[in-house]
Amino acid sequence: MAPRRVLVVFAHPALERSRVNRRLFDAARQVEGITTHDLYETYPSFAIDVHREQALLLEHDVIVLQHPFYWYSAPAIVKEWLDVVLEHGWAYGVGGDALRGKLLMNATTTGGAEAAYHPEGRNRFTMRHLLSPFDQSAHLCGMRYLAPFVVHGALRLSKDDEVAPWSRRYAQMLAMLRDDRLDLGRAAHAETMNVLIDETEAAR
Repeated sequence: MAPRRVLVVFAHPALERSRVNRRLFDAARQVEGITTHDLYETYPSFAIDVHREQALLLEHDVIVLQHPFYWYSAPAIVKEWLDVVLEHGWAYGVGGDALRGKLLMNATTTGGAEAAYHPEGRNRFTMRHLLSPFDQSAHLCGMRYLAPFVVHGALRLSKDDEVAPWSRRYAQMLAMLRDDRLDLGRAAHAETMNVLIDETEAAR
């Protein structure tokens, strides 16, 4: 089987202040065969080139939306990207099957601790529940949504050696997606991708 073509669509509106996302994105750039695409760098005025973005999506099998978790969702340019790129008649609706069969997931960072993202926690919902609009968008487009990769407590991570284990896991996950080494059935139903990465790596 040929390697899957993986596209990381990255969005961070204040990259110079990023503690974790910047390092994760750097790690993704080092993974052979992974395409990385920085939305804020490419479209600082939000004037998204729809045809270019659609062509990128067609060229890849796996789409990873990497971003900080802002107001229980993604930064504004991700919503704009979804609004204008996933057109009716192209991504969904009559004749809209361009993305059918592809994989979609989020890779995100939160300021709060993992315990806060629980029915009894401060944020009342799990990450999987809070990211359900992406899950449903994938479903509408005939894509398969996978559990998110999540780094919690990003505000407490500032040094290279604190972030390095997460960067390594993220790079491992991208390579697993590329090489079809993840159990997609489990990845589709897991709460997050984090444990699955460790188990898959340990089984090598």
